[in-house]
Amino acid sequence: MPQEQQQRPPGLESEMKPRPDYGENSYRGSGKLRGKAAIITGGDSGIGRAVALAFAREGADVLISYLNEESDAAETSRVVRKEARKCIAVPGDLVEERHCRAIVDRAVKELGKVDILVNNAAFQMTRESLDEISTEEFDRTFKTNVYALFWLTKAAVPHMPRGAAIINTTSVNLDAPRPTLLPYAATKGAIQNLTGGLAQLLAEKGIRVNCVAPGPIWTPLIPSTMPPEQVKSFGSSVPMKRPGQPAELAAVYVLLASDEASYVSGATVAVTGGKPVI
Repeated sequence: MPQEQQQRPPGLESEMKPRPDYGENSYRGSGKLRGKAAIITGGDSGIGRAVALAFAREGADVLISYLNEESDAAETSRVVRKEARKCIAVPGDLVEERHCRAIVDRAVKELGKVDILVNNAAFQMTRESLDEISTEEFDRTFKTNVYALFWLTKAAVPHMPRGAAIINTTSVNLDAPRPTLLPYAATKGAIQNLTGGLAQLLAEKGIRVNCVAPGPIWTPLIPSTMPPEQVKSFGSSVPMKRPGQPAELAAVYVLLASDEASYVSGATVAVTGGKPVI
C-alpha cells in the first residue's frame, strides 16, 4: 500500500514510495505490434510508461510526450531503447494546439506514420469545495484532458492507415464522479462520449477508437494532486482493497492496439479492481 507522501504537480515516479510497477520485470511481448508506430501522451511515467514498454516489447516504435518530467522521460526512453525500438521523447504543454500538432508532425517525420495514438495524459486537482476551483484550473483540466485529445486525433487521422487504433484513457469517474475531482471527472465522461462518437465517425476510414477506464492506479498523479492522508488510503475502497499498478493495464492497451481487436471499436474497458463501470 502507498505511504503517506506529497509531491508538487505533475509529480515524479522516481520519488514515489513505493515505486510503481510498470512491468519491466514481468511483461513479455509476442510481436503483436511488430512494425507499428505509436504516439503515447503522458508517456514518461505511470500508465504511459507501462504502455510504452509493452508496445516496445511487442515490436512498436514509440513517441512519448510529457510536460517537463525529464528524469522520468529519460527512464522510459531507456527501457524502450533497451528493446531495440525507437523512442522519441517530446516535452511540452498539451494545452497548446500548436504543440499537439507538432507532436504528430514529429512522429510522422521520424517514425514515418502513426498506427496507434494513445491519448493518456491528464491533469487533476483535489478540491473540497466549488469555491476552490478557479476558472484557470477548470480550463487547464479540460484543455489537457479533452481539447488535447481532439487536437491530437484531428492531426493524426490523416496519417493513420486502415487498421490503425486510437485508445483514450478515461476513468472510473466517468459514471461515478468523485465530487472532490469535479473538473477531472467531467472530462472523463466527455472522453468516453468522444470515444463513442469518434468510433462511428472514423469507422469508414478503418480506424478503431476505444477507451480504457482505470480505477485507482498508483501513478505520480496521486501523490502530486491528493492530500497525504488520502494518498495513504488510496485504492482501499475498491473490492480488491488496493491500488492497481500501471503494469496491470498494459495488456489491455496492447490488445486494443493490435489487429486481434479488429472488430472492437467504441468500447470502454474497465480496469478497476472490481468496481463496476456502466
